[in-house]
Amino acid sequence: MRDDIKLNDRAAHLADQLVKKLESIHDSEIGLDIYNLGLIYEINLDAQEHCTVVLTFTGIGCECVETVPGEISEKLMQIAGIMNVTVEIVWSPAWKMTRISRFGRIALGVNPN
Repeated sequence: MRDDIKLNDRAAHLADQLVKKLESIHDSEIGLDIYNLGLIYEINLDAQEHCTVVLTFTGIGCECVETVPGEISEKLMQIAGIMNVTVEIVWSPAWKMTRISRFGRIALGVNPN
């Protein structure tokens, strides 16, 4: 899991599965998955198997605002130990290109440093 994504202990136990699912959800405008794009800020899982995902988008007008939250819920509920998902969209702190992972920068042809 990326160092810039805050996880509680329960979510940390599912980190590998969470990454796999998040990497399968793409921002259709940019063509990169939401994990490597750096849209995810925080993931918490409670004792009732309710997962809360805090994320942002590259901009307020991003078309993905309509589709990505539903995709996140659908994909994460496929993981054993997650029964419900709430997606919280935040605009602060604002997304910056520096949040794109090294892999993401290479995939997009952006300077990887």
